[in-house]
Amino acid sequence: MVSPDTPFTYEDVGATRDGRCPPGFRPLHLRTRIGEGEEVFRAASEAVMTWAMHRETGVAISAGTDRAAPGTDVTVGLGPIKAPCRVVWTVEEYRRAGWAYGTLPGHPESGEESFVVDRTGDGTVWLTVTAFSRAARWYSRAAGPATRGLQHAYARRCGLALRRLCSGLDPL
Repeated sequence: MVSPDTPFTYEDVGATRDGRCPPGFRPLHLRTRIGEGEEVFRAASEAVMTWAMHRETGVAISAGTDRAAPGTDVTVGLGPIKAPCRVVWTVEEYRRAGWAYGTLPGHPESGEESFVVDRTGDGTVWLTVTAFSRAARWYSRAAGPATRGLQHAYARRCGLALRRLCSGLDPL
């Protein structure tokens, strides 16, 4: 893990909480229906807050805590690529739970990504992935549009993984 004093690689820390995309960054917003009911919401919230959704996608997650909390350092690994991040905010409310992490030095991208589960008034449970990013390493810049495609694919994969984790639960 990195030092708690290590600065983020971008200025507008926390912007995903308001759905903002700072100038010079590419936005991402993807919403996936997970299921219906209180039990699905609770299971989805727990899977997001405890890194289970991320692990279900097949990436390696190394986190300083068992549960997302502001200030927690997280490294996402995919093969030889290691992406250091830090949780910048969390939310745990009656119908909404999730968190966002921001990039630290060494991450292939610069920016922030949030993962929020919410239960709408009709009982439908959704995962919303919101992010803004720009290339931070030579190989990210060299990959160009392919990097953007990988980010969208990962956001979709998170939704599918969470749906899989919550399948078979009875709506309440």
